[in-house]
Amino acid sequence: MSSVIPLLSTSLGQKDEEANIALAELIAKNKNAAAVSELIDTLKDKKLQNDCIKVLYEVGERNTVLIEPHLPVFLELLNSKNNRLQWGGMMAIYCISKTNPEEVYASLGKIVAAADSGSVITTDNAVNILIQLAGNPTYANDAFPLLLEQLMKSPTNQLPMYAEKSMHLINASNKNRFVEILTFRLPEIEKDSKKKRVEKVLKKIG
Repeated sequence: MSSVIPLLSTSLGQKDEEANIALAELIAKNKNAAAVSELIDTLKDKKLQNDCIKVLYEVGERNTVLIEPHLPVFLELLNSKNNRLQWGGMMAIYCISKTNPEEVYASLGKIVAAADSGSVITTDNAVNILIQLAGNPTYANDAFPLLLEQLMKSPTNQLPMYAEKSMHLINASNKNRFVEILTFRLPEIEKDSKKKRVEKVLKKIG
């Protein structure tokens, strides 16, 4: 199998992500595990690492099984000083949480720590992971309280989206705390459109 590195956007002298997405689609379609391993190895190359992580999480969205074996690498990226690698790693972990929740759950502490110190995109994807795990009865008892913590301290800009995405998880046993948090935070939201979105969530869950 020939190298896929020459097909990366940077390798082709392109400034957009079109080549990276096309490569991800090709790798996912061909179930090319060797190409995924090569991209994982090339994450060490500072000139190409942003391309590599882009292709890897795009592959994960299309054929998660291909990136699953590399979960430890993505978890390690959560400590990266390169913001793109950090949130790209979190996006890959989110993909894996859909097919292999057990292993992602085992690293929940590290995921939440990265959410608390990372960028907005890092936190968005960590919240997606918590929502994914909270929807699984095996992990809900631990994941849902962590999700509520994120709702309590999230930026007001992100709160409506988190509330909307969490809404399907609400039941008689967890409803009160969810409502309490959203009601408490409602006055903090300055933008009317965002406030209305949270009010709509509260109305829907009664």
